Amino acid sequence: MVSPESNHTAEFEFTVIVPVFNEQDNIVRLEKELNDFLGHAIMRTCILFVDDGSKDHSLELLHTVCERHRDMFYLSFRRNAGLSAALKAGIDYAFSPWVGYIDADLQTTPEDFNLLLPYASQYALVTGIRTGRKDGLVKRISSKIANGFRRMMTHDDAVDTGCPLKVMQTAFAKRIPLFTGMHRFLPALILLQEGGNYKQCPVHHFPRTAGQSKYHLWNRLLGPLRDCFAYRWMKKRYINYQIADSNI
Repeated sequence: MVSPESNHTAEFEFTVIVPVFNEQDNIVRLEKELNDFLGHAIMRTCILFVDDGSKDHSLELLHTVCERHRDMFYLSFRRNAGLSAALKAGIDYAFSPWVGYIDADLQTTPEDFNLLLPYASQYALVTGIRTGRKDGLVKRISSKIANGFRRMMTHDDAVDTGCPLKVMQTAFAKRIPLFTGMHRFLPALILLQEGGNYKQCPVHHFPRTAGQSKYHLWNRLLGPLRDCFAYRWMKKRYINYQIADSNI
């Protein structure tokens, strides 16, 4: 069990989780943009990098980055476990009242957290909708198909669950069940919880300028379609309760 004792994230209001997998060419820019955001974030914010078993020099660079900044921290996996596992680990090890998520490729900007955070007290999840997407045609079409099928299966009405810019109340985030593909279903998983609600806000989107995308046709289209059936199976078996009284 992860404990908040001597966990530095408990000293902050908001923890930004940044999963990292073979992103050595993006680390310098990532450090600069995150540090710039920390200077005027509307909540007292820290950064939690989660290295997902990188095979390049990402982890070494993250060590150096975190040595330079008192508000940047890291976790590292023994081996690659995937984006959902990295996100879940970040949530498990964060003890600020709110947690956020952004991809290391910086196709979204941390500056836009200031567009989401004003709603963070009212909603369990605030998620971005990428405007003017700078992805290629195949990626946009496959994303549109996958989003449409997911909405049909989950009925969550979320427009862009693939947007890698989100803010969650930590208490709700810690109750999200772990399964591969979890990150694609955050609105639906939040709605399963008692009192769970979410809001969508437009955010900026940029082309990738360094490194390579970890997604191909299988994990961009067929993988999400397969995960929808896993979600439907889990939804019927989801345990949700509230304590009415206790003398414990």
